[in-house]
Amino acid sequence: MRRLIFPLLARLFVFFLATGSSPAHGEAASPVLHPVVLVPGYTCSNLDARLTNEYRPPPGMPWCDASKGKGWFRLWKNYTALQADPRLVPCYADQLRLVYDHAAGDYRNAPGVQTRVVAFGTTRGFGSDDPEQLHGETGDDTRRSRVQRQREPVRHPYDFRYAAAPPGQPSRVFTSDVSRLRRLVEHASSKNGGNAVTVKLVILVSHAFGGHYVLQFLHRSPPPWRRRMVKHYLMLTTGVGGDVSVLRVIASNDAGPSAPGDVLSYANTSRSFASPLAVLPSPRVFGRAPVFLAAVGFPAGDVAPRYMGRALPVTLGLRAPLVPTTSVVGVGLPTPARLTYGDGGFGKMPRVVNGDGDGAINWEAVLAWRTVMEKDPDQGYFKSVLLPNVTHNGILSDDLALKRLVEILAAANQATS
Repeated sequence: MRRLIFPLLARLFVFFLATGSSPAHGEAASPVLHPVVLVPGYTCSNLDARLTNEYRPPPGMPWCDASKGKGWFRLWKNYTALQADPRLVPCYADQLRLVYDHAAGDYRNAPGVQTRVVAFGTTRGFGSDDPEQLHGETGDDTRRSRVQRQREPVRHPYDFRYAAAPPGQPSRVFTSDVSRLRRLVEHASSKNGGNAVTVKLVILVSHAFGGHYVLQFLHRSPPPWRRRMVKHYLMLTTGVGGDVSVLRVIASNDAGPSAPGDVLSYANTSRSFASPLAVLPSPRVFGRAPVFLAAVGFPAGDVAPRYMGRALPVTLGLRAPLVPTTSVVGVGLPTPARLTYGDGGFGKMPRVVNGDGDGAINWEAVLAWRTVMEKDPDQGYFKSVLLPNVTHNGILSDDLALKRLVEILAAANQATS
């Protein structure tokens, strides 16, 4: 997984709307365009938090409860606060972690921490106050003003810490987010000309981890609803075989961050999430993850319920989306295929054996799509587009890649079936 910023994804759709929905000589926007719903990658969505009296700061860090009783504050991402006071980094790491409730069989926030996703359905849900990340967010002023007069895409921020559970198991936050996405799709349809008689089908677009989210969303949506509401699904840089690079996140057992200000590199934070386990390399492609989890010191009592009983059944049960789908991935770049740890332990940098891919998602994980699609003859239209020498993030910023994505979106808009 990679920490992706929304401005890259926004740039694609500014480009698409500005070129595809703005005819020459000031004509009105074409009614052919279908509404677009964007689902971003891992850590792209912002989260607010507030602390209740139940919250207890980590030992030796009494300042971590300074916000207790003072209302909502930005927990993720908050570049300004962390730069102003680096002491807050371990505080935010502690407040961002999840707890697996064995009795309830579900994840929840740390005691005394309440969270909410920021600005659902708006660009503010993906913003950043890091000036380096804000550069190029929406292009030049002319393009921005042109887009604002046209049909803009809607965005679905979600709590990236959580992931789907198998049917029948509780997953309160993920289930709530899925329900909100379904309502957002229906709202985008009605807002853009759909009604009780004629539905304006929606184009779903996801990037990286967002693809796993959307696949589960579609799988859990009734087939008649999918056929009635979704015109096309454009899936960027998602492999169903898992992500080898996430092994580094789980393997790290350092007490502190690997880089200053890196909240997520705290082992007790990143290991607590459901999402990294959801994208561990699939046994169908790479090997046995439970052995790895035990070797790196993952809590023994959590391997069975959190991975074997919860994450793995979802990974192995992945199904075709059953809507017209285009998968776009980069290839031709050195990409981790195997990590070898020496006597220095799992806290040290591993020796990386590379294969082909986009620098993050290995080609073997992408090839696993063929097996998934062949298992379900009802899938219908599915196309895999390979972009040579395009990186995992570059698919949203490289000019040639953007041009190809715009072409795919234009074709999806014009498709009659």
